[in-house]
Amino acid sequence: MSMKRTNVHADPEDLAIIKEAAKRRGVSEAEIIRQGIHRAAMANRVRDEPLFSRVYEGRGRTLSRDGVRDAAGDAVTRDRGGDGEDGAGTAA
Repeated sequence: MSMKRTNVHADPEDLAIIKEAAKRRGVSEAEIIRQGIHRAAMANRVRDEPLFSRVYEGRGRTLSRDGVRDAAGDAVTRDRGGDGEDGAGTAA
């Protein structure tokens, strides 16, 4: 992966913590800063679709463990175009 050089202003106390962590971990200070930049980028990215893009009709109450399993199985069967009788469905 190619990298691009940039300059940033950082708090001296933060840089001291990074220096100490780099020494303790046996990596460069730049590597720790790159990891921090990557985490910030991932935390602030915008996705094309919501994390939970599928919405399933609920029954208006909290389901038991078996109820969740059955509801998820029913939804998968419907999505695959199965008949819902045996819960197996067929791959589309």
